[in-house]
Amino acid sequence: MTNELSKLDAIAQAELVRKKEVTPLELVDSAIAAIERVNPQINAVITPLFAKARAAAKDGALPDGPFRGVPLLLKDLICASEGDPLYSGARLFRDARFVAPYDSYLAAKFKAAGFISVGKTNTPEFGLNATTEPEAFGPSRNPWDVTRSTGGSSGGAAAAVAARMVAVGHASDGGGSIRIPASECGLVGLKPSRGRVSAGPDFGDFWAGLATEGVVSRSVRDTAAVLDAIAGNMPGDPYSAPSQRRPFAQEIGAAPGKLRIGLMKRTPQGRGTLHPDCAAAVEETARLLQTLGHTVDESHPAALDEADFTRNFLDLVGAHAAMTVNQLGTLFGRKLTAEDFEPWTWNFVARGLGIPAADYLSGFHWLQVWSRHVAGWWSEGFDLLLSPTIAEPPVPLKTLVAVPNDPEAGFTRIGNLIPFTPPFNVTGQPAVSLPLYWNAAGLPIGSQLVAAFGREDLLIQVAAQLEEACPWCDRLPPVSA
Repeated sequence: MTNELSKLDAIAQAELVRKKEVTPLELVDSAIAAIERVNPQINAVITPLFAKARAAAKDGALPDGPFRGVPLLLKDLICASEGDPLYSGARLFRDARFVAPYDSYLAAKFKAAGFISVGKTNTPEFGLNATTEPEAFGPSRNPWDVTRSTGGSSGGAAAAVAARMVAVGHASDGGGSIRIPASECGLVGLKPSRGRVSAGPDFGDFWAGLATEGVVSRSVRDTAAVLDAIAGNMPGDPYSAPSQRRPFAQEIGAAPGKLRIGLMKRTPQGRGTLHPDCAAAVEETARLLQTLGHTVDESHPAALDEADFTRNFLDLVGAHAAMTVNQLGTLFGRKLTAEDFEPWTWNFVARGLGIPAADYLSGFHWLQVWSRHVAGWWSEGFDLLLSPTIAEPPVPLKTLVAVPNDPEAGFTRIGNLIPFTPPFNVTGQPAVSLPLYWNAAGLPIGSQLVAAFGREDLLIQVAAQLEEACPWCDRLPPVSA
């Protein structure tokens, strides 16, 4: 039964519960068995919550939401769940055995939807790297090749879902952290529009609106239905995404019409070199879109090639990393130093501490004006932008671990790997990575589609078309439940 249940997506699992063909406890026990069997090989789950999950599954008062009884893994970053450890990939929190005192709005929405959390997944320290290899918990390993990275920062979540531990994993994205792991682990990874999912109550926004929350999953319909469950404004949110015209789940199978899609098959700003496998992946996706009746032209927003983008993006993230360290110093009652953090984290902190307030605001203003230039391309007659998700297949572990005395080399290496994802954290537009290609080595390579602000509906419609034309759900990695 465990193997059979692990192959189902979350909607199918919830349907079995509704029909009383399985109980929530059976689903939870199946997920726990999968985690115990597979996790030692890939280190995706760092905090099991098995006893608490079993107790919730037995509770007759389990919310009757759309995912009643379905197991979920929470990423160990930002999303606080009452009474559970929250370590953010950091030894500082791990050694203090920090526990969340209450639910974030997102955790509460997951619970109201009927999900049962069975554990917390691995993440780089404070989500600041494009690989999940924190010193505090060790590296997560890619179930398609355990010598390779899972991506970051939702790498633990992606590895767990790809390995069939659970059907859905909570994820978050401040520079590609949903889409990068989705690409590297062969999953659907949708970054919602800014303001679609509340960051409250602890944050109005995170990283000045760059970061948002969502999930990684194996099916487009799961992604759409979970977004329905977690979307929506909460009191005090500083802004909101445009209202959706109907539930996102109803966009599955809806015809998007004939779309005009721009194709970008080179790196923005000429950063690094696009790997031939990634070029092949995006070209195959373009061909699929054309067979579905869409027009694909080589075009992209000219602003993506502006060289000042990377510096201003890194300055913004660095400033917020420095702010986090100051806040943590207050929490822990002492001045924190480089010794308290990983070298890569301190690279960002040091960068942020060196930025005068006026320069930070100037850079933020530049990014806002730049965002208008990018968004204008969609008003010129294009519906979607197609690009690679990342510029290389999953890299070997340790490739992106920082060299303490050469931070700029680290920024350059990671920037060359992920030039396609951060721009749309800055613009706030929705973007999705889809697993439409595997290379000769059996590694998944995602393609990214970006829509205009607030148009998750269009992304879901087209993603569902592509999923039907080129199904991926039956692909199993060598390491799986």
